[in-house]
Amino acid sequence: MTDPFIPPITEDDIANYLANTPDFFDRHAGVLAAVQLSSPHGQRAVSLQERQAELLRDKIKGLELKAAEMIRHGQDNSTIADRLQRWTRELLRTREARDLPEVAAREIATQFLVPQVAIKVWDVAPAFMTLACAQGASEDVKAFSSSLSRPYCGANPGLEAAGWLDDPKAVASLALIPLRTAEGQAAFGLLVLGSPDAQRFAADMGTDFLERMGELTSAALSRLRP
Repeated sequence: MTDPFIPPITEDDIANYLANTPDFFDRHAGVLAAVQLSSPHGQRAVSLQERQAELLRDKIKGLELKAAEMIRHGQDNSTIADRLQRWTRELLRTREARDLPEVAAREIATQFLVPQVAIKVWDVAPAFMTLACAQGASEDVKAFSSSLSRPYCGANPGLEAAGWLDDPKAVASLALIPLRTAEGQAAFGLLVLGSPDAQRFAADMGTDFLERMGELTSAALSRLRP
């Protein structure tokens, strides 16, 4: 007769007992061999050893997928690094400072497959004030650029800077990268990247690489400054 004052043994009690009594199956080896578990791949029962083998195979498969993903990311990073090096090399090869904005924009489009690129700069030295890239930036754009602590990425809501691109109506997502001589300084220019793909420059994307691109572009175009 069951004592009503003694709580019944639960599955957790059994699990805790087995977990804390590792020599149980040493004393009852026959029980271990007779254990049958349900298979995740059907209704049949399998032995404990077979179930453990299935779990191990699933774990190995998961590790293989993670390894493949790591390899893919590594290859992507290597590709980006190569493109960045080629772009930087073209900037270093440019002797005339007045050619730098065109070279920077052209090589970004070529190396990083960005469909549309535009650059505007202001407060340049008198010798460069007649450059096309030094024309057309309003005071509002200048103030907006200086207010950016990191690149803006997102949809194209018809911002003034989008109008600098060759075909702004075809642009679904934008990246606006401020150009400044040092962190915390007012911007002296803006790098605009545009794509017809709404997810190319999504609002939730990481901006570390775009920030590095902005730093390199700023360093190159600082030669236009007084």
